[in-house]
Amino acid sequence: MAANDDDESTAVIVGVLAGIALAVVAVVYSGSSKVTKVAKAPAFEVVEIAPQGEPLAKVYFAVSEAKLTDADMAVVALTLQALAANSRAIVLLSGFHDPSGDARQNAELARARALSVRDALVAGGVPADRCKLRKPESTVGSGSPEESRRVEIRVQ
Repeated sequence: MAANDDDESTAVIVGVLAGIALAVVAVVYSGSSKVTKVAKAPAFEVVEIAPQGEPLAKVYFAVSEAKLTDADMAVVALTLQALAANSRAIVLLSGFHDPSGDARQNAELARARALSVRDALVAGGVPADRCKLRKPESTVGSGSPEESRRVEIRVQ
């Protein structure tokens, strides 16, 4: 019985901390028009880690855009909760693009989208050294256009 109480207490604490982190991110991004320069997380290298399981979340972008919307900030709290459950887990970010157009430009846009998600996660409290970026991937097949403009977030 005591173990259940501890699990519930931990879940409440994680939920409260995630809510606070989300509120901080919302305040930072809502006032971003007044900020002249926002510190970005340090650059990180592309890794060859195979994605495991289903994505925790997917963030979709507008055509030719790499900027997150306010609604996308919910992934920060979700990611913090998942990391709190596993202290050794990493956040694996995979940016996607479609095969049409210039391949180099598409890959750069997919990378910029993944970096945008990484910057939001780091600003929300996710340790930068736990964020890993996969090489941008091209979507192939008959998926929707939105699927080719996404970043997948996995905690593994």
